[in-house]
Amino acid sequence: MAIGTSIEEALIKAVSSLELGSELQVNLISPSDTHNPMDQLLNEISRPTDDRLFKILTALGRGASIDSIHNATKVDKFFLAKLAHVIVLQKELSSGLLTSQLVERARKAGFTNSMIQTQHQATDKEIAKLDSMANQHKVYKMVDTCAAEFDSATPYFYSTVGTENESQPLGNSILVIGSGPIRIGQGVEFDYATVHCIKAIQAAGYKAIIINNNPETVSTDFSISDKLYFEPLTIDHVMDVINLEKPLGVIVEFGGQTAINLTEKLTQRGVKILGTSIYGINQTENRHGFEELLLNQDIAHPDGMTAMSLVEAHKIADQIGYPVLVRPSFVLGGRGMAIVNDESELNDYLKPAIKASHGNPILIDKYIHGIECEVDILSDGKSVLVPGIMEHLEGSGVHSGDSIAVYPPQHLTDDQKQQIVEIATKIGLSVHAIGMMNIQFIVADQVYVIEVNPRASRTVPFMSKVTKMHLAQFATQLILGKTLAELDLTPGLYPESNRIFVKAPVFSFAKLTGAPTTLNPEMKSTGENIGSGDNFLEAYHKALLDSYHYNYHNQSQYVVISETDYNNSETVAELKNNGFTVIKYSSEFDWSIAPAFSLVTADNLNGKILANAALSHQIPLFTSFDTIKPLVNQSVSVNIY
Repeated sequence: MAIGTSIEEALIKAVSSLELGSELQVNLISPSDTHNPMDQLLNEISRPTDDRLFKILTALGRGASIDSIHNATKVDKFFLAKLAHVIVLQKELSSGLLTSQLVERARKAGFTNSMIQTQHQATDKEIAKLDSMANQHKVYKMVDTCAAEFDSATPYFYSTVGTENESQPLGNSILVIGSGPIRIGQGVEFDYATVHCIKAIQAAGYKAIIINNNPETVSTDFSISDKLYFEPLTIDHVMDVINLEKPLGVIVEFGGQTAINLTEKLTQRGVKILGTSIYGINQTENRHGFEELLLNQDIAHPDGMTAMSLVEAHKIADQIGYPVLVRPSFVLGGRGMAIVNDESELNDYLKPAIKASHGNPILIDKYIHGIECEVDILSDGKSVLVPGIMEHLEGSGVHSGDSIAVYPPQHLTDDQKQQIVEIATKIGLSVHAIGMMNIQFIVADQVYVIEVNPRASRTVPFMSKVTKMHLAQFATQLILGKTLAELDLTPGLYPESNRIFVKAPVFSFAKLTGAPTTLNPEMKSTGENIGSGDNFLEAYHKALLDSYHYNYHNQSQYVVISETDYNNSETVAELKNNGFTVIKYSSEFDWSIAPAFSLVTADNLNGKILANAALSHQIPLFTSFDTIKPLVNQSVSVNIY
């Protein structure tokens, strides 16, 4: 969501908040459509899609009339006229002399420096001079939360251009950067952490300021912080707030990858980052720095290298050997990530990976099969506490956000757990982590580190609940200068719970007909739930009841599986040996028998048809055999009510 004093300004700010590619955000037109025939473009915009807005702007830029676009889209001409005004300003900026009057008009329509500079070769200083000549400056207006029915004063602000600023610096403040739009890979878990961070800042005696742009979060409720700026999380908008408020420091650890990606630019502009330094962040985010860190600490990790092109990627894959894990750097939710088994698959997967990377390197790692697990650590830079170890039920190769996580771990030896704690401690101390950090492992022939996130992760709410520790609040206190000892926290592994907890993902496949359903390195889940019990199976079945809608007490003996899975003799044998009647799916399948569940582990045609049919008949759909392995073990009495 974005707020402005004109439709154009609010729209451009909203586009800036989408975290799209930088070219699309400053040009507002779709590069792939600039040369398509106009008839094709008008046909494409007749269907609502995620890029329809940019296609409409492209059509306007190429001379399409408002009437023709209205006929194709049925979008009201009032709004199309506003979009046309944006295109007119772009053309004026690129066609001649840059004047203070033109810059003023562009500013009032929401144009940023980057957008102006895309159309006209002007420096920041030149644009600032023109702003000053027009007596127009970035100012902040208070949102009237009472619709002008009576006077109200709320610490809830948005930016615009003008002469009167309604926001005055708080003083003694800490700025917290939120996580922006909720999307797969970066959801409400980060909002949870941000709210607890705010509570800890206020309890420490500071004023807490949030900058965020999602209307569906608790952190953007103006009663949570001392001041809320509802702004895009871009470097320009964040710096404008910092220049006004002059906070004592900025916290980025609870804003997901969105906030972390701003850290380097903030540091370059002299902003004080509280918590782990930019050097420590780069050690974990930069591939070469990360490998050097692990090598120096004698920590095992899968062989891998970075590539900037298709040719480089093929050379690396041949060198380290298939299968390989391909992923862009600096992305969330495993976007563009895949396991590839040969050269042909590599060609297919590299194109979306390169597109998702936005110019950053492509990471290519040797794929190692094993037990995946992760930890969220608390560190004061001199000692490290591991609140708990989460074991993933699905093996490596499934995104951690889509895996069922179990705490305490059920299949790790004491020695393996000790190795994980020792490695996590080494990493935390090596990067001088202050606050919170997430580390992911694969346990195979040895313990491998596969990823380090220098921030809070999506598992913070889960671990906070199962350990009864306010992890985000503890992390904030560490960021503000406390030590683990001062918080009465002992380094090492926190004592494990006697009760078992299972975190299970929730998917929206029923709402997204035809979308890929099988679990892989790219995240697909849109939520999660928790099950708890005196034993693993009890907790597991409670979690499945709400996530996969599988009812242990109301199951039939039938299971229907895809043709690919039916051809897997081990899968079929294991199901049959545990009392299930296995049926290969075909178009003649009789859904009235109400199978206990369906299984589809490949996104081929037969699998997609079965997945869609199962979802439409409200039959539980599993897309990884690892997920259902505990279902065939009914040796433990389970009480889920």
